[in-house]
Amino acid sequence: MTPITTASRVDGRLKVTGGARYAAEFKPEQGTLLYAVLVQSTIAAGRVSEIDTSKAKRVPGVVAIMTHENAPRIDLGKAGDMTPGFPLLQDDKVLFNGQHLALAIATSFEAAIQAAAQVEIQYNRDQTVPVMSDTPSGTDVPKRFRNGMRPPDSTRGTPQASLDAGAVKIDQIYRTPVEHHNPMEPHAAMAEWQGDQLLVHNASQSVFGNRKALAGFFGLAEDKVRIISPFVGGGFGSKGASWPHITLAAMAAKMTGQPVRLVLTRRQMFTSNGYRPKTVQRIRLGADRDGRLTAVMHDGITQNSFYGEFSEPVALASEMLYSCPNVAVTHRLSKVNQGLPTFMRAPGEASGLYALESAMDELAWALGMDPIALRLKNYADRDEHEDKPFSSKTLRACYEQGAAAFDWQRRIAQPKSMRDGRLLIGLGMATATYPVNRSEAGAKVRIQADGTAVVQCGSQDIGTGTYTVMAQLGAEYLGLPLEQVRAELGDTALPQAPVSGGSQSIASITPAIRAACLALRAQALKLTTGDPASPLHGVDPKDLDIVDGRILHSADKSRGETYQALLARQGRPSIEAEGSAKPGEEKRQFSMHSFGAQFVEVSVDPDLGEVRVRRHVGAFAAGRIMNAKTARSQMIGGIVFGIGMALTEATEVDARSGRIVNATIADYLVPVHLDVPEIEVIMVAEQDGAVNPLGAKGIGELPMVGTAAAIANAVYHATGQRIRDLPIRPDKLIEGLSI
Repeated sequence: MTPITTASRVDGRLKVTGGARYAAEFKPEQGTLLYAVLVQSTIAAGRVSEIDTSKAKRVPGVVAIMTHENAPRIDLGKAGDMTPGFPLLQDDKVLFNGQHLALAIATSFEAAIQAAAQVEIQYNRDQTVPVMSDTPSGTDVPKRFRNGMRPPDSTRGTPQASLDAGAVKIDQIYRTPVEHHNPMEPHAAMAEWQGDQLLVHNASQSVFGNRKALAGFFGLAEDKVRIISPFVGGGFGSKGASWPHITLAAMAAKMTGQPVRLVLTRRQMFTSNGYRPKTVQRIRLGADRDGRLTAVMHDGITQNSFYGEFSEPVALASEMLYSCPNVAVTHRLSKVNQGLPTFMRAPGEASGLYALESAMDELAWALGMDPIALRLKNYADRDEHEDKPFSSKTLRACYEQGAAAFDWQRRIAQPKSMRDGRLLIGLGMATATYPVNRSEAGAKVRIQADGTAVVQCGSQDIGTGTYTVMAQLGAEYLGLPLEQVRAELGDTALPQAPVSGGSQSIASITPAIRAACLALRAQALKLTTGDPASPLHGVDPKDLDIVDGRILHSADKSRGETYQALLARQGRPSIEAEGSAKPGEEKRQFSMHSFGAQFVEVSVDPDLGEVRVRRHVGAFAAGRIMNAKTARSQMIGGIVFGIGMALTEATEVDARSGRIVNATIADYLVPVHLDVPEIEVIMVAEQDGAVNPLGAKGIGELPMVGTAAAIANAVYHATGQRIRDLPIRPDKLIEGLSI
């Protein structure tokens, strides 16, 4: 079994030729498609006192206007963890500006748009808290921190006393703004009822999570709900939960008796599908004169809504990243009249490592130490928070290989000391880490009469290359060329798989696919050795191999037969096998994380305050890399995401109304081609026998972590100005540069 270490995306041609169908492009199996358009609140808090739909109903083509007064009743208490109290037209309460208050349903999209504009709503307004303060007070302790799996606070040693006694101290506040995911594909769902069964095509990172939620809402057995999502045009966490539009589409289809499609506009996506919450983080570090940490204290406050709960776990990496005997972290929530935050690429670590790694850079300058030397001085050889060994940790090699490729030694250890003509040049670095996650998953594999194979798993491909890795594994274990293996996913009719989030898809589904393939392989070998008509009859299966679809004798390769010949002789259309895999005791025995090192060169225009990232080197250790080509793409994408976090992205909210004022791609600034420099990705070799049978860790979120801090640290090196409030825009630099 020779691994395929790199391959182009097997779904690439479909995507570039328009053959890939996304949620909004499917046609219903039964009935006449209706179109739905949302009507959203224009206040931040209160109640609907009157909703007048008379004008909207007179629009030609309108079938219904669904409001809280006539919407089907659903069971809000049985939808599962991924739908925490979403407003779903069950009462007249308004909790945030942009909340869904009505749905116009018509025979054409244009008629639905016109009708939605004709719905008139009157309100009784309440007092509001539209934005989170930069100095929040009266904060709440999270009740379900990290999905209820761990406490929000922790302490070891005597952090305050050790901080007080520290020779060198850092005590600073770092802030990150609200950020929105903005995937290219808008959120969309098409729902149709077929008797008592519900079929939904949805842009989803969690088809099985959607199924559970809808089954709970409508009082159905889960096998009565089918979710299909074969292609997803980006999600970054925003398509992980069962957001209201999915349920509203199903409610509208139930109300009208016809299939209903609901597609959100870009502006509606800013209030409908979560966001990365604003954080205010206080970092306190104490160290001796040699640079050894004596205390680490990290206090994080994150924005939350007045319904449900989401806590950004900003301080978890501070518990384990560096060796220190005295550590304390806290997490608190600050409620505002906005929608519920959610997971956004590298939740917790992306925001938290911006603060921690900026503070470590400040400590390095205070000590007069090289930033890499400081990190190596405090290198943790085991997880001191959990008191466990790491399953693998190749971070030293990430520092070494990244620094060598970046030529870190050319850095002059003085702010404003490097120039390129009139431009100020800065070099910065930061550490990256992200936990290894894994969940139970199943898979099914089939060899067909023509000798081709189908690998099935109900996972999702959100643009990360899951189709390709599934096909690679099938080819590897079944002894077939890659082009003879087809992957099928994104359907709850297939074996169950977890949400495509937390960088866990490959770590979860590949062991299940491996198990299914090994079972099928054993079945094929048993059939051929047990068949008197086979040229391999009576051979010990241990002496057989499968190469290019041919079962053959390892010592005498002239003896063998193809899958086709075997199936034809057996009179079978196919043979298939199922497999499953789930985590064992490894998380109790080991602390499991991926690691990396980020190196950045920036230029700063001293007259305009404009920051440009000129070069980026990222070195990452993430276990076995299943596909080097798609992995590199993932890593570059994460770094670009981090550039946006550092320099451009922030959701702006009107403090009077709670309305998001830059809810378009024209106004919400994401990096474009000219903002992205040469990016060099180094995949540091790493073997990990504990994380799963293949040694594969997730990589989707790791490369974003530390990018913003590395850029901020480089800006300080270039300008002597420490920006502790993201994003780093010209207005935050220009005043200091002009002095």
